[in-house]
Amino acid sequence: MPGTGNTALWADVDTIEPAAQQQLRNVAALPWTRRLAVMPDVHYGKGATVGSVIAMEGAVAPSAVGVDIGCGMAAVPTSLRAEDLPDDLGPLRAAIEAAIPVGFHAHDDAADLRDDPALAARVTSHLRGFDGLRAPRVADRRLRAIAQCGTLGGGNHFIETTLDDEGRVWLMLHSGSRNIGKELAERHIERAKGLEHNLGLPDRDLAVFLADTPEMEAYLHDLHWAQEYALLNRESMLVLLEGVVRRAFPTVEFGERVTCHHNYVAHETYDGLDLVVTRKGAIRAGRGDLGLIPGSMGTGSYVVRGLGNEAGLCSASHGAGRRMSRTKARKAFTLADLAEQTSGIECRKDAGVLDEIPGAYKDLGAVIEAQTTGPSPLVEVVTRLETILCVKG
Repeated sequence: MPGTGNTALWADVDTIEPAAQQQLRNVAALPWTRRLAVMPDVHYGKGATVGSVIAMEGAVAPSAVGVDIGCGMAAVPTSLRAEDLPDDLGPLRAAIEAAIPVGFHAHDDAADLRDDPALAARVTSHLRGFDGLRAPRVADRRLRAIAQCGTLGGGNHFIETTLDDEGRVWLMLHSGSRNIGKELAERHIERAKGLEHNLGLPDRDLAVFLADTPEMEAYLHDLHWAQEYALLNRESMLVLLEGVVRRAFPTVEFGERVTCHHNYVAHETYDGLDLVVTRKGAIRAGRGDLGLIPGSMGTGSYVVRGLGNEAGLCSASHGAGRRMSRTKARKAFTLADLAEQTSGIECRKDAGVLDEIPGAYKDLGAVIEAQTTGPSPLVEVVTRLETILCVKG
């Protein structure tokens, strides 16, 4: 766990691209930064690296959260086993894609949550808070936010059917706050860049809001709303997904869900200081916390349990992390490579998801090893989840 000053790393410095290293130095040097923990999946991002946990005193940097506020994971074990599944999972994938809009698609209106009236009420109540959002120029996004709650999106977001180490079937998904989270983040980042105390920063994308100011109060208000929206989005998709599986397997039962954000803000105390902690591409891993660390569309995922390592700000990685940009991936790989790397998995194998090919990501096994072994582990593995079906937008 090499590190200097206020920075601790669970990544080999030599594997971090120079631009990301400079971002880490920029963050560590900010006058408000007290602690910085660098996860093994760290890579270049806008302003702050993906895979970094930043603890600030009296300030918060919106780019240290990311524009997909509240993005995260949800998973649920089922009573099904591998032998209960049909050889051809194509019809199941088609049924999932019919029930849950993916990519740029959305529901015609609010998602049909009749299977969970309590959740439907929570969603309705939360969406009433839309009119209280503080960011400018988002009023016309209200109907879109309603229709997108319970939708997957695109990019690295996914819905999967997986098998754990004992052959039990799990359902898993990865998504965030959809367009409204992005709009809120961008509006507030734009506002932060214009504040006088940010004008001399080495990277304007690291603009911060200061405590006890109307700007920070407005940002945190909108951010917490978006974080809850992202959670409700995932819970809504799980209800729809469970409905699909229940129709295919009427006797199925579902276990206790595991959920976690990995782009979010929390207020935590370290070294006796009350700090604003931003996790961008990182999950909370307090002692006993269950978390989910996914790989790419062909490499499976892990259920982990946090060890409460305060040197790592009680955090862990959010996934494998990209090792190359989407543009580079499209140039480096072919559709034949995609078919080979996703062999045996029911999923799209077309040009639209080529930039999500497993080869564009870091080795998930190495990322897990970096945070489960050595003198300062962050998590322990509960089970590995092998992907057998993957839905992407």
